[in-house]
Amino acid sequence: MLKHEADDSKLLNEDLLWGVTAIAREIGRTPRQVFHLAAQGNIPVRKVGGRYVASLRALRRHLTGEDA
Repeated sequence: MLKHEADDSKLLNEDLLWGVTAIAREIGRTPRQVFHLAAQGNIPVRKVGGRYVASLRALRRHLTGEDA
């Protein structure tokens, strides 16, 4: 792996929140609320291998209205 690929991979790993517990902790909600928000399409998450995953930057932009 080249250095810039390793740097990109590190940044990506630091940006990802895996699972509703991690997402809930970051946005100040309960895991149940995160499930509901995700089911309604109200937060930018994806399901990967049965787990929700979210970009920390995308969540922050979405919640602050910067993505509008």
